[in-house]
Amino acid sequence: MSIAGRTREVKRFNKILKSKSSEFVAVYGRRRVGKTFLIREACKNIFHFQLTGLANATVPHQLVNFHTALHKKYKGRPFPVPKTWYEAFQQLINYLEKIKVEKKVVFIDELPWLDTPKSNSISALEHFWNSWASARKDIVLIVCGSAASWMLNKLINNKGGLHNRITHKLKLLPFTLKECEEFLQTKNFNWNHYQIVETYMALGGIPYYWDALEPGMSATQNIDRLFFSEGALLSDEFDNLYQSLFRNSENYMAVVAALAKKQMGLTRDEIISLAKLPNGGGVSKVIEELEASGFIRKYTSFNKKLRHNIYQLTDLFSLFYLRFLKGNKSIKENYWINLADSPAQRTWSGYAFEMVCLLHTFQIKKELGINGIQSDESAWRSSSSKNGAQIDLIIDRRDQVINLCEMKFSINQFTIDKKYSENLRNKMDAFRRETKTRKALLITMITTYGLQENEHALSLVQNDLDMECLFT
Repeated sequence: MSIAGRTREVKRFNKILKSKSSEFVAVYGRRRVGKTFLIREACKNIFHFQLTGLANATVPHQLVNFHTALHKKYKGRPFPVPKTWYEAFQQLINYLEKIKVEKKVVFIDELPWLDTPKSNSISALEHFWNSWASARKDIVLIVCGSAASWMLNKLINNKGGLHNRITHKLKLLPFTLKECEEFLQTKNFNWNHYQIVETYMALGGIPYYWDALEPGMSATQNIDRLFFSEGALLSDEFDNLYQSLFRNSENYMAVVAALAKKQMGLTRDEIISLAKLPNGGGVSKVIEELEASGFIRKYTSFNKKLRHNIYQLTDLFSLFYLRFLKGNKSIKENYWINLADSPAQRTWSGYAFEMVCLLHTFQIKKELGINGIQSDESAWRSSSSKNGAQIDLIIDRRDQVINLCEMKFSINQFTIDKKYSENLRNKMDAFRRETKTRKALLITMITTYGLQENEHALSLVQNDLDMECLFT
């Protein structure tokens, strides 16, 4: 399979491999996002040493794994199985010094799994880099891990011997819609943008999930096959995903499940209440790690201070699973196809499409012609419990304009009727009244197929965007 959708990352690796100095590269991102595949493709699968950490393994087992990996490459007199990580990295130095090549590429995958209690593996890695590799010009050390919070706290933001030692850090994000389209083209799909958006709403931009799609099926058929058929590939993925990333994963799943129930998001106190978790420092750690791993986002409500942080679920796969699979005992053959246009599916599709738009804010700003204007993106919900007004995307621009964005998913052009028109006007009035802003307010509609022209749309909406703008 050829690599697709990672043009900038591949170019960056090409520069790293041509560097005149030794480089220490840290790659992180959520599970299944394609970190290992990217590294292998960018390096043309040429590694002078490659090690993958073992999940939930003891130090002796990890060191035997190291020993095996070393002797796959080294054909000389065998090294003994190392007793410590310091001894292991010294063996690696002895081996690398014997190789006569311009660049020696060392790849350690799932590095966090090596950091078992009292193993001193990271201290040994630190010594390997500081005492030997950094002083040379021919070493490219690439480390990778799915536990994003560990990669940030223990490695990238290390306050000890590895402080500021990382020369390149790369957070690998899920595919955008455009990258998904490019990926599908390499697999001979002929889907239109609606089918791609529909699939993205269920899978997010995770390459592993997209690689499982069948080109001879529609988006609906593929979702049915991946989630609801007998032995479906993704039917157990939710639990496996969180258990592989987090210790005490039940707390993480409880937070995500709570956020999945509230489209606008929740404050920390609201999360504690809805998830039924004890109020302590442990909750803050759970929230921080979910954010670092890309499952949730933190934002400040418009015109509020930082203490009013709101957390929102942005992982589309988790949202889909919790809405339709978690605890569902009525799943039968063709479940998703038969659920088409049901109230449950309409509610989910509205929420999911909003998330897709939020994940493509850059593309929206580009379509509006304001990507060169400094702006802040936020959301807002009314402080009045009576009107319950909320706006999920606000683009607050430095040119004294605010775009109030409304996102609507529809199988046809979206029609603004009299009732919805009044709702929009009331929402805009409430926003101006409560925020006391003096900036110009522009209603910006983002829909799948654009707006049906009528008196309400023409008199109220300043920007009419369709899903094509999300593919720029």
